[in-house]
Amino acid sequence: MGDAGNVEKGTNPSFVLKAVKDVSFDDIPRPTMTDPYDVLIHVGQTGICGSDVHYWQRGRIGDFVLTSPIVLGHESSGTVVEVGSAVKNLRVGDRVAIEPGVPCRHCDYCRSGSYNLCPDTVFAATPPHNGTLSKYYKTAADFCYPLPDHMSLEDGALCEPVAVAVQICKVGNVRAGQTVVVFGCGPIGLLVQCVAKAYAAKTVIGVDVSRSRMELAKSVLKCADGVFESKPMPRTELGEGDATEKESEWNARAAEEIKRTFDLGEGPDVVVDATGAQACIQTGVNLCKKGGTYVQAGMGKENVVFPITTACVRDLTIRGSIRYTAGVYPAAVDLVASGKVDPKVLITHRFPFEKAEEAFEIVKKGGENVVKVVIEGVK
Repeated sequence: MGDAGNVEKGTNPSFVLKAVKDVSFDDIPRPTMTDPYDVLIHVGQTGICGSDVHYWQRGRIGDFVLTSPIVLGHESSGTVVEVGSAVKNLRVGDRVAIEPGVPCRHCDYCRSGSYNLCPDTVFAATPPHNGTLSKYYKTAADFCYPLPDHMSLEDGALCEPVAVAVQICKVGNVRAGQTVVVFGCGPIGLLVQCVAKAYAAKTVIGVDVSRSRMELAKSVLKCADGVFESKPMPRTELGEGDATEKESEWNARAAEEIKRTFDLGEGPDVVVDATGAQACIQTGVNLCKKGGTYVQAGMGKENVVFPITTACVRDLTIRGSIRYTAGVYPAAVDLVASGKVDPKVLITHRFPFEKAEEAFEIVKKGGENVVKVVIEGVK
């Protein structure tokens, strides 16, 4: 571990992941402007995402593998300190939310608006690209969004997870009058509930194992009309026979209990899983009404036992959601600016840049009292 006390001496103090479980405070070169549409941002606030912790602890997510040092962090906001010669949408001194992935803009995915699928996206803190936990970060001007005066830099940083939630609701085609059930009351699950309510969903139900997080959904954020405490199958229920089949039956019964508890009839219009847990996935598919939409947003084990026959006979639309597509980030900024979504309520811990490793340790440890952790930028 490097000496945090030395970060002020460098031109661009950064929190660097050198190898799995090996981080340090390093001085890396201040980015130089190479494109007329570049902007240089003095990073002000950064939220910690589970993916940052995953790279730190395991060094890979799917096809993205850590092979050389990278700066961590991608949920950030900051102040523009330099603009390229062709930049027209920003000026020095503007405070902005940073959309952390810049696509190629030329492939079929980009041209269709689905730039989240662009294979050549430069995404912050996704190997081999540096993230935003530096004093300065260079990016494309059109992927920075000015913040209204009443929005704080914390608000701006948390526009990133709000954008993830907006994309999930877009993928699920969430609209007025619908019933939506969200598995998981962590940051993304809670924000999906908030966005669904902002989109005038009639009923939003949050499901979790944590009572304190369910309380956040129902009483603090007031984004859920009801909450359901999920209970894993007791080992005593296994008995003899196929354990996988018994667990599937337990989860199917849990779906029926959710329907009865909230008088959902044949089930909700949209189910979102923000956990990645097999039990939640199985329960969610069994819960969804015929012709409904099931959205997989959480990532857990790469392979799970999936109730495919139920999905087929109910004619479910099954979608995955990743990052954000055209129009999503501006929508997220607008939702926060209007007060329809207030992500800073989720912040449970704040750290100065010099204690970034401690902040990551808090997120790794988790627990009911940890929801969202933010790191203040280098002064």
